[in-house]
Amino acid sequence: MNLLDFFSWCQVERGIDLVYGGGSIGLMGLVSHAVHDGGRHVIGVIPKSLMPREVTGEPVGEVRAVSGMHERKAEMARFADAFIALPGGYGTLEELLEVITWAQLGIHKKPVGLLNVDGFYDPLLSFIDMAVNEGFIKEDARRIIISAPTAKELVLKLEEYVPEYEVGLVWEDQMPAAVAATAAHGFAPELEPGIASS
Repeated sequence: MNLLDFFSWCQVERGIDLVYGGGSIGLMGLVSHAVHDGGRHVIGVIPKSLMPREVTGEPVGEVRAVSGMHERKAEMARFADAFIALPGGYGTLEELLEVITWAQLGIHKKPVGLLNVDGFYDPLLSFIDMAVNEGFIKEDARRIIISAPTAKELVLKLEEYVPEYEVGLVWEDQMPAAVAATAAHGFAPELEPGIASS
């Protein structure tokens, strides 16, 4: 099953909508069009500064232009019921590790999946297993990550996921203190509220 067939299956069999980074180019551009053409809802969340680089032509679905990368990730997390990382580069890894960390901290209890096509993520999973063996990552934190070689198998595993951690941190309740603390150090927290709203 190729990715476009998979997203058709998700729409028809599972009624799955798409929340993604808002671009119209590359793999996610194809995926967003496939989901939208299949009649499902598409939400694209993109920083205003990236729109000239990542959006060409007419975007599909609902586009939410945000101020920066932190707000983009928080908005995507707010609307998503699960996270799937397709094979990708630095941006994919950064977003993947952040949502894993949020799960470990109890900010959300949503499943995190790796589409491990042709063993693409095997080196990353081996590194994580080594970190578990060396005591840097706890066993229960390792179980946050779900992987499968096929998209259909991954979705079925995500549907069966039982959270390892209870929701603990709620950014909305802690934002005033966080804003005060980061402002004192010269940082600019753009968003983080609402991540644990599920």
